[in-house]
Amino acid sequence: MEIKDIKADIDRYHNLAERGFQQVHDMTEKLADLESRLEETETKQNRIGFAGISPGANETLDIKEHRLAFSQWIKRGRNEDTLIDLQQKAMSVGVDADGGLAVPTAIDQQIEKLLRSISPIRQIARVVPVGTSDYKKLVNTGGSTSGWVSETAARLETNTPQFAEVIPPMGEIFCNPSITQHALDDVFFDAESWLSEEIADEIGIQEGAAFVSGDGVNKPKGLLTYTTASTADSARAFGTLQHIPTGVSGNWPAVDGDTANLLIDVVHTLRPPYRQGAVWVMNSATLSTIRKLKDANGQFLWQNTLVEGQPGMLLGYPVIEAEDMPDIAADSLPVAFGNFDRGYTIVDRMGTRILRDPYTNKPYVHFYTTKRTGGAVVNSEAIKLIKFSLT
Repeated sequence: MEIKDIKADIDRYHNLAERGFQQVHDMTEKLADLESRLEETETKQNRIGFAGISPGANETLDIKEHRLAFSQWIKRGRNEDTLIDLQQKAMSVGVDADGGLAVPTAIDQQIEKLLRSISPIRQIARVVPVGTSDYKKLVNTGGSTSGWVSETAARLETNTPQFAEVIPPMGEIFCNPSITQHALDDVFFDAESWLSEEIADEIGIQEGAAFVSGDGVNKPKGLLTYTTASTADSARAFGTLQHIPTGVSGNWPAVDGDTANLLIDVVHTLRPPYRQGAVWVMNSATLSTIRKLKDANGQFLWQNTLVEGQPGMLLGYPVIEAEDMPDIAADSLPVAFGNFDRGYTIVDRMGTRILRDPYTNKPYVHFYTTKRTGGAVVNSEAIKLIKFSLT
């Protein structure tokens, strides 16, 4: 091959390369234009409530801008500095020392709503949102007196009230849901709802167990971890729950009528002020034994509800299924009865935080999420337990 032929081939390859580079450049510009149009479309759809979390009627402009920017950040991970500024305007909070961004109020409320549907104890307990981890509750344990007098009669000096201080132990729950960037790029994928559901599912499992059996070390103190005694309210120390023994180790009484009497006794160990709003709490395995129980006349104690979606009734009180309650066994406490709104308090530190991580496990994008929650029994007279034991 002659030199001129070689030069001609080189020129031809250069021309091909230049055309290739131009094509890549054109495609890059088109891709950037498409991404820009996609973001504009998503923003418009979010503004008209296309996303699963619709804008609230009372949202301020700052809150709306924060929520829309957060939605874009979930999908793209861009403009984090702008999002931080919007976060501070909308929520008056800064960036966590360990990184991460605060979830917008609308999404946080959606997570809270989902948690209530997942966690049975959260459905029936009192939930208190707090701004710090330093939450204390003073409980009047008695001591003050009152009485009737005539208009002009002297008033006797009343006793000084006695208070007990309850500090629900708090801990940080974390979860780390993941999804591919390809799924996030789908214009019809509702990233906000997906993330809310993933967070609620994972946190709901962890906190549901803690509200029942948590040891109070960097987590809530569960209702079954408190000391119990069979003595009446007037004879027990504050913070000690009352248990009613079945009289049989690891089982219900052998005679159906005796079981019915036991359950009636449990109801009436609860003082009348607490019975309004009281519920039974047990897992599915225990409930299956309850539904087979009969009174002395052979009538089933269980009452099916006539309203769809409402729990069945036992002696006129709703039965809540909580799978974290233990099974029936010797010396176990598988059944609780009481007014949980008065007896157990859940403390939620306001603000769920998320750290977006697209690097650790490519092609997945992880959303490392943290939330602080606490819980404790605040009134040991308002909750009773059935103990499957002799005494």
